[in-house]
Amino acid sequence: MALKLYGAPMSTCTSRVLTCLHEKDLDFELVLVDLFAGEHKQPPFLAKKCKHQIFILFCVCIYQIPFPFTINELYFICVQPFGQIPALEDDDLTVFESRAITSYVAEKFKETGYDLTRHQNIKEAALVKVWTEVESQQFHPAIAPIIFQFFVAPLQGNSPDQTIIDANLEKLGKVLDIYEAKLTSTKYLAGDFYSLADLHHLPYAYYLMKTPAASVVNERPHVKAWWEDISTRPAFKKVAEGMNFGEK
Repeated sequence: MALKLYGAPMSTCTSRVLTCLHEKDLDFELVLVDLFAGEHKQPPFLAKKCKHQIFILFCVCIYQIPFPFTINELYFICVQPFGQIPALEDDDLTVFESRAITSYVAEKFKETGYDLTRHQNIKEAALVKVWTEVESQQFHPAIAPIIFQFFVAPLQGNSPDQTIIDANLEKLGKVLDIYEAKLTSTKYLAGDFYSLADLHHLPYAYYLMKTPAASVVNERPHVKAWWEDISTRPAFKKVAEGMNFGEK
């Protein structure tokens, strides 16, 4: 049975998984979920929750996936398979949360396609894990509010809040200062090899580079060179073709 990915190409989290699947050169089926129509909340998408017998929880997701919905809808997450996107179905296993999916795919198919985890070298593998954590704990919290203001707020009929943008650009700049220093000694974040740590940055950085805030990357030469490198990999170029945020 081929892998089945439920998601939408314009979603940052879906595109993260798509990039991983392409890097691993895997066959998969993409089941499109129309975010604008709210299909992620409708049968048969939500009907899967009965199969897995997982309770619905409510938690804040504004900074997880930039959906073009109301604030109340953005607060809603079904923490069960297919209650949010993306979700990956592999035979009788369903994995959700984009970083968990990429880790699963990279580990299960470690001998296939590009090695994203450096599994044959324990020290390099550890550094990949370190920098994947940096992305989720340092980079993502700073960049996500910026992307929300530039792309989601207008779809909700609001103007981007420059105060929020500026505050988070300052935070992001501090994170990228550390990246700049790191990238003076290595080509990529975990070392002189591309890995899951770099891949995880792609979706949000891609949208950032379409805004005036792109200067936060462009004014740091090593970060800029790193971005130009990772964003032109064939796997991501395939995915980027579908990342037209706000277009159905």
